[in-house]
Amino acid sequence: MFTIGLTGGIGSGKSTVAGVLNDLGAKLVDADRVGWEVYRTGTGGYRSVVDEFGEEVVGPDGEIDRKRLGSIVFGDPARMEALTGIVWPLIAGAVADRIGEEAARGTLILVVEAAVLFEAGWENLFDEIWVVTAREEMAVERLISRDGVTAESVLARVAAQIPDEERVRRADAVIDNGGDLTGLRRSVESVWRERTTGKA
Repeated sequence: MFTIGLTGGIGSGKSTVAGVLNDLGAKLVDADRVGWEVYRTGTGGYRSVVDEFGEEVVGPDGEIDRKRLGSIVFGDPARMEALTGIVWPLIAGAVADRIGEEAARGTLILVVEAAVLFEAGWENLFDEIWVVTAREEMAVERLISRDGVTAESVLARVAAQIPDEERVRRADAVIDNGGDLTGLRRSVESVWRERTTGKA
């Protein structure tokens, strides 16, 4: 099985690219969704997060409230480091398990969409790393339109990320999402042909 780690900055269009790759025949795993699972009620991750941040991060449904947790850690590097120190290794283990499961099923090409792939040090989980890039102003516009947030809040999130230049330097393939959807699809198809021929 050929495994691809797909990453990029916020608003770059990773999920759109993942959808195109799915259309081309790849099986998808969303590391963010896996991340929700590692601290669901009853897991060791849940207990670790509640022990670290207190019962106030638990919502009315008994699950950890991601927005409440985010409000605690965002803008506080020490608290963010405490959280990622708990959940990133758990997510890596869960993703590795999923990779093993897909290999056993006979999946030929697996794409794992992971926004924090480099930050979390997950490169070794994958055969190749593909990075989606977009100009900052375009990414900001997309997020404002999609999430209804302010430009200031988006720029703060952008500033907290590693820069695209660093991602590109460490990538095996780069997909530029600087135009329309038709152009993006052509770019993805070109990279797919170039990088996956003979892998499936």
